[in-house]
Amino acid sequence: MNKKLFLGVLSLGVALGTAQAQDEYTRKADSVLALMTLEEKIGQINLPAAGDITTGQAESANIAEKIKDGKVGGLFNLKGAEKIRDVQRVAMEESRLKIPLLFGMDVIHGYETVFPIPLGISSSWDMGLIEKTARIAAEEASADGISWTFSPMTDISRDPRWGRVSEGSGEDPYLGSKIAKAMVKGYQGDDLSDPQTIMATVKHFALYGAPEAGRDYHSVDMSRQKMYNEYFPPYKAAIEAGVGSVMTAFNDVDGIPASGNKWLMTEVLRNQWGFDGFVVTDYTAINEMIDHGMGDLQTVSAMALNAGVEMDMVGEGFLTTLEKSLEEGKVTQEQIDNAARLILIAKFRLGLFDDPYRYSDPERAKSEVFTPEKRQISRELASQTFVLLKNEDNLLPLKKEGKIALVGPMANNRKNMTGTWSVAGRHDESVSLLDGLKNALGDQAEIVTARGANVAVDSLLESRISIFGKDTERDPRPDENLIAEALEISKDADVIIAAMGESAEMSGEASSMTNIELQKNQRELLKALKGTGKPVVMVLFTGRPLAIKWEEENVPAILNVWFAGSEAGDAISDALFGDVNPSGKLTATFPQNVGQVPIYYNHKNTGRPLGEGEWFQKFRSNYLDVSNEPLYPFGFGLSYTTFEYGDINLSKTSLQGNETLEITIDVTNSGEYDGAEVVQLYIRDMVASITRPVKELKGFEKIQLAAGETKTVTFELTTEDLKFYNNEIEHIWEPGEFQIMVGGNSRDVKSKMITWEE
Repeated sequence: MNKKLFLGVLSLGVALGTAQAQDEYTRKADSVLALMTLEEKIGQINLPAAGDITTGQAESANIAEKIKDGKVGGLFNLKGAEKIRDVQRVAMEESRLKIPLLFGMDVIHGYETVFPIPLGISSSWDMGLIEKTARIAAEEASADGISWTFSPMTDISRDPRWGRVSEGSGEDPYLGSKIAKAMVKGYQGDDLSDPQTIMATVKHFALYGAPEAGRDYHSVDMSRQKMYNEYFPPYKAAIEAGVGSVMTAFNDVDGIPASGNKWLMTEVLRNQWGFDGFVVTDYTAINEMIDHGMGDLQTVSAMALNAGVEMDMVGEGFLTTLEKSLEEGKVTQEQIDNAARLILIAKFRLGLFDDPYRYSDPERAKSEVFTPEKRQISRELASQTFVLLKNEDNLLPLKKEGKIALVGPMANNRKNMTGTWSVAGRHDESVSLLDGLKNALGDQAEIVTARGANVAVDSLLESRISIFGKDTERDPRPDENLIAEALEISKDADVIIAAMGESAEMSGEASSMTNIELQKNQRELLKALKGTGKPVVMVLFTGRPLAIKWEEENVPAILNVWFAGSEAGDAISDALFGDVNPSGKLTATFPQNVGQVPIYYNHKNTGRPLGEGEWFQKFRSNYLDVSNEPLYPFGFGLSYTTFEYGDINLSKTSLQGNETLEITIDVTNSGEYDGAEVVQLYIRDMVASITRPVKELKGFEKIQLAAGETKTVTFELTTEDLKFYNNEIEHIWEPGEFQIMVGGNSRDVKSKMITWEE
């Protein structure tokens, strides 16, 4: 194609409103579509992986021939500005129409500068902080050639056996929706043509976080009412925030795999929510519909296109079967054109037609990626995500003096600090806990260290999790020898820090677990350390809620640090020694044992609820062997200081129609340290046309309080906050009585009653 003519067709003014710009992008895309062959259109909706390409080899790589032939719309997980520039050059100089490629990557919680895992980030309850992590990730990724990320994951999950709970924001739809919007804004900014932004992808649509038995990729079955009220809101919030693409889930919904589910992809996503971007499958999800029992590759590929899927990740079902399906009348030309059009529109929005190389500037990458300034931000933000679970007798913060024993499999494990889905991270350059303690203490205190235990007793289990450059560094010595060494180095210590829990890839995709307790050998080490009579602080590394009832009952201090990212060791040390006061609050309930799973705060009542304050009553909804209560409730998190809540003050106790209820409460820092508290607002709809949850989060505010300071926190409620989807999937509110609850977590609240009439 004539380059001058091509640029004339594609030139686009910048000062356009969103709707006007979208219309202009559509016209531009249509002008390109008019020049394309059927094969080239199908090529635009094909997304292969880039595993066989390295710098300087794009010409000879197998994928290069497909790019030259116009059979590739984009590539993903190719890292580095030079490599990406090299591949883009093939598309721009050797393909017929010179259409630029999209380059995507799993930029999940940071690029090379890695932040805490998403479950950890959510525990900050700080939307500005969360948006900032996505903004920095976009700056780094876009400097290194990436224009598209497969994040945020907004799947609600209430089952910690499911490994990908680590990649989401927990169990609550209200909080999940706020986080989804913050992440999309962070990645995409206000203008996708800004070369420091990248296109976001909300995933996995839909219900992926609720697989039966907590087993990844497994079947999901739930009512429409539950979908709309409890699982859909975060996806919808991302759509409302303008997310550029949507990724399909692996599971079935109403018996139809998500990638072939027209009700999901067209009726809900397009018709009800107004989504105008494109839908991409997850990795080989179309092909996997064959094993779901939906038919052969041609059949399932046509099924996906008919459902409303525009891009096929890796499987090449679209590439190899759609032409035949078109000839046989199983798909239409209009459907193929529309899919290709939406991919082209995304490329226009990203500015790739104006400058195909705008995201692959090697000089920019050198100055903007993994800089000391960004690493310092990672350190500061990480410390805001830690959750102090226990602090008996104010053992924490520790003093920077004496002799400190650091023991455990995560004590000196630099490669595992970044957690799962940190594909671009520099794992070897992360700060380990041992590094962090040394940096914090200098010559003020002595540090002695021993491994004490492997991550797990089972060497086969460890081999399954020593992947993606994150070796667990298993010690071949017998468990008793490791424990003996730990006891020997601890005998003269003033305090023992036990670095315990999971390694990075014990949670994440395809990392489901039936045993969510601390591994047996680690618990044996803890028992031995406790037996010394010395104070023990457990620093808990985890990507999921764990059942740590024994630890809660026996270890005096527990600090949950998730997987804190590139600067983990320094950030953890900041919290341990009180340079930062922990302020994180759980966004997922911790069970007493796995038998309570699924357990979540916003459950519904039963017709035989357990009496208030009761542990067990026959013929009531409870267990024989354990109470109904969680180990740690949703929203829970301690501080080095204490907070006292005053009485709830209401502007009215009887409201009508579109009035606004103002709720105020005084919160006082009654302790000796400055600190931050997340004040949480919950409501309960007492009588409704369908059963309603016992509590629903409807507001929160994170406040900073100096020691002795009091602040008044104000919330506002309208009838919009009372709405729910009834059995006819109508979004309504119903008049009646409502309980208003405010507190520092979902369990410990103060409450008042109101009535709200039409």
